[in-house]
Amino acid sequence: MLVKTYAGAVHGIESTTITVEVSSGGLPPQTEDKKPNFYFLVGLPDSAVKEGWQRIEAALKNSGFGLPRTKLVVNLAPADLRKEGAAYDLPIAISVYAASNELIFTELDKFIIVGELSLDGSVRPVKGALPMAIQARYEKFRGIILPKANAREAAIVSGIEVYGIENVREAIEFFDGKRELERVVVDTRAEFAAQNNIYDVDFSDVRGQVNIKRALEIAAAGGHNAILIGPPGAGKTMLSRRLPTILPPLNLHEALETTKIHSVAGILPPEASLVAKRPFRSPHHTISDVALVGGGSTPMPGEISLAHNGVLFLDELPEFKRTVLEVMRQPMEERRVTISRAKLTIDYPASFMLIASMNPCPCGYYNHPEKPCVCGSGVVKRYLSKISGPLLDRIDLHVEVVPVKLEELTNVNYQSETSEEIAARVVQARQIQAERFSAHKGIYSNAQMPSRLVKQVCILDTEGLDLLKTAMTRLQLSARAYDRILKVARTVADLAESEHIKTEHLAEAIQFRSLDRANWAG
Repeated sequence: MLVKTYAGAVHGIESTTITVEVSSGGLPPQTEDKKPNFYFLVGLPDSAVKEGWQRIEAALKNSGFGLPRTKLVVNLAPADLRKEGAAYDLPIAISVYAASNELIFTELDKFIIVGELSLDGSVRPVKGALPMAIQARYEKFRGIILPKANAREAAIVSGIEVYGIENVREAIEFFDGKRELERVVVDTRAEFAAQNNIYDVDFSDVRGQVNIKRALEIAAAGGHNAILIGPPGAGKTMLSRRLPTILPPLNLHEALETTKIHSVAGILPPEASLVAKRPFRSPHHTISDVALVGGGSTPMPGEISLAHNGVLFLDELPEFKRTVLEVMRQPMEERRVTISRAKLTIDYPASFMLIASMNPCPCGYYNHPEKPCVCGSGVVKRYLSKISGPLLDRIDLHVEVVPVKLEELTNVNYQSETSEEIAARVVQARQIQAERFSAHKGIYSNAQMPSRLVKQVCILDTEGLDLLKTAMTRLQLSARAYDRILKVARTVADLAESEHIKTEHLAEAIQFRSLDRANWAG
């Protein structure tokens, strides 16, 4: 007897429908040790799929379902696409049971079925439930049956029926007409509206550092990359971790896109539906280049894709391996990662804000107002040279952080702006940019402007042009700083709700190019 079910395979952040075909009947052939071999699996499976038979056989037996000892051939089509992971356990188990017992389940061709089996028959969660549900709707399947822990994640896709199950018995009895499963329904818009962006940290916690807060406000308003340079204990990490609290909230499209990436990576919490907060990823400096950008023998999204629509924070930037930092250059420019293998090419989105922090030298006290630097001659330059010029070229704001004054730390009456107050200005500036770039697909903030748009949008008057020329000459700024300064100046003008870039906006942008100064490191 031949039985067909349908499963899903995730490649990148998209899903492909897999046909699971099971044929039963005939005497099993004997192996060299004279033992009969009942089970044959074809269709380019990996080790996890091949090992699945032991789980499937035990799960069916422990759930009270017997299997006759007849020859079973399982084909996973298309045969030229590699099948990875344990999500095929459930559809294979249902097909094997139906085929070996010669049962006709009429609804099998109307559902995508995924799930990993335990030996007791219970179903474990899988990765990529959201892309599978999206593909099921696209291919007009009636619904999807998957582990209960993944049900709410899949149910944010409207137009299909989603059923979460706890064990293989529930699935078999559902298809046999002996059990009704409860459909999982999620109102996506209501769910998204109900999510709150409450953070444990706030900018009001920070004493002093007014200029650093201003720099991060500009970065958030324009989507600019920034690097904070200062001595240990000056507050670089503390300020960076508060950046998400002033970013505009995710819209529904961004939330769905972010959720899809986190679903594929398998980092969504159980029973979760949507990722409503902007991601904040902070990998350790020992991270490998593959872990940062994605890839591996089984390609998975890296940290820069997990930070999509959010913030990637690299603390102690010079301590990262040079090769790790260099692989970020192209994704930062193109806002996506392309991973190529011999038989497939995968694209992961990677539109993130890079916020980095670093000490100015190995001892940490170069340019410190009170403590002397003990680094020898040329040490500072060698330390900074760990970060390449092309990478710095993609960082718009270079912010010098100085220690907080004692008077500000001990002043019990000190009041600082809250994140909510700063975020209101950021959102207003982003709305201005959204209107400005409404006719340009894929451009949502000033930081994303290509050179042709910079020339159209960032127009300077004679006084501003003279100021920029003077700054380029006197401060010995590099040519690569030119476009960056104009983009930042445009953001400063947007925060001031000014239609044109004024001299004071340009002057503020110029001061944030510390590392471009030829004499910065002595």
